[in-house]
Amino acid sequence: MATSAIPHIENPSAFPLSSSLRSYSQKNTSMIGCRRRCCVKASSSDAERKITTQRENKGFKLNFSKEKPETPLLDTINYPVHMKRLSTTELEQLADELRADIVHTVANTGGHLSSNLGVVELTVALHHVFNAPEDKIIWDVGHQSYPHKILTGRRSRMHSIRQTSGLAGFPKREESIYDAFGAGHSSTSISAGLGMAVARDLLGKRNHVISVIGDGAMTAGQAYEAMNNAGFLDSNLIVILNDNKQVSLPTATLDGPATPVGALSSSLAKLQSSTKLRMLREAAKVVHDVDLQKLPVRFALDRAGLVGADGPTHCGAFDIAYMACLPNMIVMAPSDEAELMHMVATAAALDDRPSCFRFPRGNGVGVALPPNNKGTPLEIGKGRVLLEGTRVAIIGLGSIVQNCVGAAMALKEYDISVTVADARFCKPLDAELIRRLVKEHEILITVEEGSIGGFGSHVIHFLSLNGLLDGNLKIRSMVLPDRYLDHGSPQDQMDEAGLSSRHIAATVCSLLGKPKEALQFH
Repeated sequence: MATSAIPHIENPSAFPLSSSLRSYSQKNTSMIGCRRRCCVKASSSDAERKITTQRENKGFKLNFSKEKPETPLLDTINYPVHMKRLSTTELEQLADELRADIVHTVANTGGHLSSNLGVVELTVALHHVFNAPEDKIIWDVGHQSYPHKILTGRRSRMHSIRQTSGLAGFPKREESIYDAFGAGHSSTSISAGLGMAVARDLLGKRNHVISVIGDGAMTAGQAYEAMNNAGFLDSNLIVILNDNKQVSLPTATLDGPATPVGALSSSLAKLQSSTKLRMLREAAKVVHDVDLQKLPVRFALDRAGLVGADGPTHCGAFDIAYMACLPNMIVMAPSDEAELMHMVATAAALDDRPSCFRFPRGNGVGVALPPNNKGTPLEIGKGRVLLEGTRVAIIGLGSIVQNCVGAAMALKEYDISVTVADARFCKPLDAELIRRLVKEHEILITVEEGSIGGFGSHVIHFLSLNGLLDGNLKIRSMVLPDRYLDHGSPQDQMDEAGLSSRHIAATVCSLLGKPKEALQFH
């Protein structure tokens, strides 16, 4: 890279803003920093009713209560242009007020706290030195973008962060011109920044591209591939490594989770000399290196389906479709926490092929757990019937089965008896169960918290191949809509997706020719 790769840190005492920029020129960029400690103190007494910030010899102290903090300088900053003429002392005060404002916001709305407190000074320095949005600043991971949002015209909406119809918890291009790249997951900033830098060069522009990557995000292979490519292309790209010795989750190493203090540097040293790295590389690609060779690799896919406040960057909408199309893959989805334990045991017992099981974000439904919390391996490709009914059969995959049961309970009030089945497996399908449901019912509805091309598509394909669509069967597949759903409460998202219990019940009534009853559920 023509300017700087990982910026050099020199003379930490020269500039008191932690992880901030000391100087900048067209030819060179350096990152200077000193480390300070932040203390958060909660109090509710009359004598300590406000957030106050105070500098001490040993670091920065923050006293917290629920009242809005006094932020006289931050109140004058609506956009980065308002920061350009601030002195170093004023920038320090701005950082203190910004930190207090973030604590106040997160205390009321929830969200990511430590990751954002760790980049306050860095964010202030970046927006003081560079000229966003012309200069592109990319945050990796995006959950550390709260200070950036506050300084780029969104402070008045921070109370809505991660709420329905509110600000996203991550950078979002549709939300602000200052958000150069949407990043809810890690390790994408360098490759994204490189693409922007190359595009800039092709257009003959001179703006700067800055990728801010944390020590946790820096542990992924994509970051190193991007640096390798950036070195070859020699484009003007600035990469800032925010190595704060404390990632949001313990850094994964070859020997398990590492204490998140200096985890990056110690892990890199081990990776360079470890023979285990070759083993990890052999299992890196799902199709060629796992499924084709029928290796018994187990994939545990969290955040299956809708994820509430985490929004579209974390939504697990597509895994059923891309995993179930692989010839050797076993694909499972539990309907509750007990089933999840059984599927973990099933995956552990499989030693002749790859397997995956998906599970949602959030709490369990409260069912009784297996003895000693030890699951029992399930028979591969076998579902189960939860409720017996007539005329209508609903078969769900995963936690959406709970909504299917809820729909059946609601329909009882209208004297509509519904069979509810838990598929358990998308691949292989329970052919015997599906044949029975089709034979004994005139209506079949498949329900899944996933995109088109998943469980419902596999069921319809099976029915087509076996001539089971040639009669009078009415079949409907209920899937997530073909668009990205914004963050919001889980129930709001489920309603928007049209997969709630009442939506399922309304679909049943419509297929039974009961439009009046269907309207009761809309």
